[in-house]
Amino acid sequence: MFERIITEKAPLPVGPYSQAVICKNLIFVSGQIPVNPETNQVVDGDILVQTKQVIENIKNILEKAGLKLENVVKTTVYLKNIKDFENMNFIYAQYFKHKPARTTVEVSNLPKNVLIEIEVIAVIPEGK
Repeated sequence: MFERIITEKAPLPVGPYSQAVICKNLIFVSGQIPVNPETNQVVDGDILVQTKQVIENIKNILEKAGLKLENVVKTTVYLKNIKDFENMNFIYAQYFKHKPARTTVEVSNLPKNVLIEIEVIAVIPEGK
């Protein structure tokens, strides 16, 4: 039905879910939070630092599947405080230059009290 993707270069799941799954020509990456996979701890820092860690985690998961950030077609960004939007967007724009579709929402809380969580959907090119 689908193939699970697991890499030690991103935080390992702490529950009954996968880092990502491949279904047909799509890869669905579970929401990633700013946890350093080497220490398994939330990175210290503001939204700039946390956004960078989240996107690096996503990048590493996609690389395990043989993909790049450029394969991402949709992102969903969850912010603990919408006032962090501008700073999140500054880091986000450095990584997602191809401008995939995106939804950004403020939520009341996130796991481990982090400031941000991002999930993505990417397309696997034909012939891969």
